[in-house]
Amino acid sequence: MNPSLSSAHAAALAAHRFGLGEPSLKPLGNDARGWLVAQIGPASAQRGQGLSSGADGAKRFAAYFAKAGFAQTASGAQADSPGMGQTTMRSTEQQFAEHFRQTVQDDVRARLVTATTSDQPFNERLALFWANHFTVSTAKGSARGMAGSFEREAIRPHIGGSFESLLQASVRHPGMLMYLDNQRSAGPQSAIVQRLARRPRKPEQAARRVGGLNENLAREVLELHTLGASSGSGSGAYGGWGGFSQTDVTEFARVLTGWRVSHAAVIKGDSSSTEFDPDWHEPGPKTVLGKRYAEGPEALRQVLADLARHPSTARFVCAKLARHFVADEPPPALVARLERAWRSSDGNLPAVARALVDSPEAWQPQAVKLKSPEEFLISTVRLLGLGERAFERAPDAGLITLGQRVQAAPSPAGWPDRAEEWLGPDAVWKRVEWATRVAERSSSQLDARALAQASLGPLLGDETARQIERAADGRQALALLLLSPEFQRR
Repeated sequence: MNPSLSSAHAAALAAHRFGLGEPSLKPLGNDARGWLVAQIGPASAQRGQGLSSGADGAKRFAAYFAKAGFAQTASGAQADSPGMGQTTMRSTEQQFAEHFRQTVQDDVRARLVTATTSDQPFNERLALFWANHFTVSTAKGSARGMAGSFEREAIRPHIGGSFESLLQASVRHPGMLMYLDNQRSAGPQSAIVQRLARRPRKPEQAARRVGGLNENLAREVLELHTLGASSGSGSGAYGGWGGFSQTDVTEFARVLTGWRVSHAAVIKGDSSSTEFDPDWHEPGPKTVLGKRYAEGPEALRQVLADLARHPSTARFVCAKLARHFVADEPPPALVARLERAWRSSDGNLPAVARALVDSPEAWQPQAVKLKSPEEFLISTVRLLGLGERAFERAPDAGLITLGQRVQAAPSPAGWPDRAEEWLGPDAVWKRVEWATRVAERSSSQLDARALAQASLGPLLGDETARQIERAADGRQALALLLLSPEFQRR
């Protein structure tokens, strides 16, 4: 921590930079660090009724195809879903979306309600960070109905443990396997491919449903989840990361073959988890990053364990963590501190989180990180004390109008974490419109002047305080607070 900060200033930074915003700094007291450290651990259960599990999502996915009349092939392969490259009529896409609508809405509402009502906002921010790092997005049809269960089962229980446990749970979750197409990846020499090659086919039979080796999951685990791309922006400032080749991607994809969700078994109630199907697995040993792994299911655990301990993983992930909390171009000294904590603790995530809290570089008084639309919405709801009421009209409280869809990132890289990605003229205008609407509905119940002082404390600048004081009415005063630099940045 920065020893030059007053306790009031430290409380304000803890609430807004590390946390998700508070209507008052009084609950933090004089020990901002202690308030943060006490929150480190597994994430609490999400708030919501009847939330689906990964098995429920897989069952619902299979039920759609059964209802729509898409037959399974004799091999157990499934037809493509809308959004997976299949050309479909609009009516089919609408039916597909409607089939998952309630599940998706429940997941969105649970995520936002939990974040806006949590009494452990630092822990909640960490959960949101890791969910974005290991993105499963409903923007792709194969992940529809799976993103929420992925966060609840693979992310939230594991952020209080090691990075390896988080990585193992994320890669094996049915949501990730389906999102990144491992569900349809078969080894070129696997039993199922060989069997189909020997079988005479009629023209109308969809042999493409078993399309051979798919490298999507392997590539993203290496490039986005662990080692990082060697050409990644800023890698040179921290000593570089990456270091894998196309051969490593292919070999890792061979290791991953066979890890899939059997929809036929799930819908019958015979299975509730990811399974290793040896018929889809590529036989023989594989070599990833110069290390040889034997054929079979154990190889995946071993590869992921080695990736979790690779020096490039520590460097890449720590730089990303520092970027999220502190600055778009994080101080190299901060990244080095986090990396040392990572290596000395064997990737223990609570140890890394404590190192972040203890780093003076993380407590610089200047607020330089721009809130993403989701962060802006969450902090606004927390500031105004709206709680679950904010999500009565729409499960996302209008977040989509700000240009961000919950659990629907445009790519496996997740949502961007740099200000430049959220500061276009249209994006800024959307914030103004949204904040104005919120102020119109809430201003009669709130004193924006008092709220600004209570929430921002020493972060509130003189100019912003004067503008709020001189506002024509309560609506304008609240809008000015929500759109102020002090509230937009953290």
